[in-house]
Amino acid sequence: MNSKKYPIFLLVHNRYGVLTRVAGLFANRGYNIDNLSVGCTDDESISRMTIVVDCNESLLEQILQQLRKLIDVIAAELADPLNSVTRELMLVKIMHSPDNGGQLLEAINIFRGRVVDMAPESMIVEITGQEDKLNAFIKYVEKFGIIELSRTGITVLDRGQISLISKSEKEST
Repeated sequence: MNSKKYPIFLLVHNRYGVLTRVAGLFANRGYNIDNLSVGCTDDESISRMTIVVDCNESLLEQILQQLRKLIDVIAAELADPLNSVTRELMLVKIMHSPDNGGQLLEAINIFRGRVVDMAPESMIVEITGQEDKLNAFIKYVEKFGIIELSRTGITVLDRGQISLISKSEKEST
C-alpha cells in the first residue's frame, strides 16, 4: 500500500457549517487531513478549499466520491501536479544579531523572502513558494534560532483558462 500526498481542491457554497461537514467526513471515516486551506473566491457565495491527504490511490477515489456527495460541495477534483501551480505562505520569526544579520539577510534574499517586521533581536520573514522551498528555508535558518513559525497550507490553481467551476459545469451537462 503506497501512500502519497494528494492535493484535492473543492468549490463549496460559502455557508455556515460547510467546513465542519467536510472535516467531519474525514474524521468519521478515519481519514487524515495533512493540510487544509480555505478562502472565498471572486464570488463571495463560493469558497475554495485545498485539502492535502496522505493516502493510497484507491482510498483517494473513495474520498473524492464521498466529497462530491456532500450537499454544499459544488466540485471536488484532484490537482494535476503537471498542470497546476502550488504555493504556500509562511511567516517565520527568527533571532538575529549584528554578528549574523548579514548572513541571514543574504539567505532571505536567496530564498526570495522579505522582512516584514524587525525588532532589536528578531525579525519576521514572509516567504512563499512550494513546500520543499519553505522546508529548505526552515532548515537553513534553524541555526539562527526560530522563535515562531506559521504556515498557511498550500493553495492550488490549474494552469490555463479552464477553471474548477467550468469543469464542474461541463461534467453536470
